[in-house]
Amino acid sequence: MAIDYSKRPSSGGGSGGGPAAGDGGGVSLSKVTLTKASPSVSLTKRGAAGGQLRVNLQWSTGAAPQKKGLFGRLTGGGGGIDLDLACLWEFSDGSKGVVQALGNAFQAPYSGAPIIRLDGDDRSGSAAAGENMFIDLSRVDEIRRILVFAFIYEGVPNWASADGVVTLYPAQGPEIEVRLDEADTGAPTCVIALLENKGGELTVRREVRYIRGGQADVDRAYGWGMNWTPGRK
Repeated sequence: MAIDYSKRPSSGGGSGGGPAAGDGGGVSLSKVTLTKASPSVSLTKRGAAGGQLRVNLQWSTGAAPQKKGLFGRLTGGGGGIDLDLACLWEFSDGSKGVVQALGNAFQAPYSGAPIIRLDGDDRSGSAAAGENMFIDLSRVDEIRRILVFAFIYEGVPNWASADGVVTLYPAQGPEIEVRLDEADTGAPTCVIALLENKGGELTVRREVRYIRGGQADVDRAYGWGMNWTPGRK
């Protein structure tokens, strides 16, 4: 699986009847659910584009109410898998890279405190809090785009057996939910959401797009433009 990279030189289910795209999502005072019908929400317009944003990935078996961290076991009663939360990032100065457990790339290398960091690697799925990624939105002007995804490092893809949900917790305002309510048993990777800064407005857009490949294939699908080489934990 591709994990390491060398940067190229920079050239520079909720309510389906929510607001229009750009400030959409299911309508709730405490939670916004992004759906196919309402796939995006503006953090800037909601006053949530500041402070620390926490991105959390959880799952439940569906047969029991027990929650597991980071999808835990997607294979039912069989062997467990190792599924990782990650993101591709691009900053306003043209720098780009990946945050993931593979290669110990737990934070985005940048001047000062990291803008993006991963809190650890839950290799068993037993952590009650799941895996969490933290994004410093007080530095939103330094962010161009962040693509959040999850990939199965070990084990057989079986997304349909897990009621997967990703929740974004802004420093203020309602939480934002993206349910992984589609499946592709041939795809080890799921692109979850895209955070994008356009003209100073930061939006979150639901993707839930399954990729039949690894990080390099995610890169190609979204035009990130990095070079990748094989690697492992």
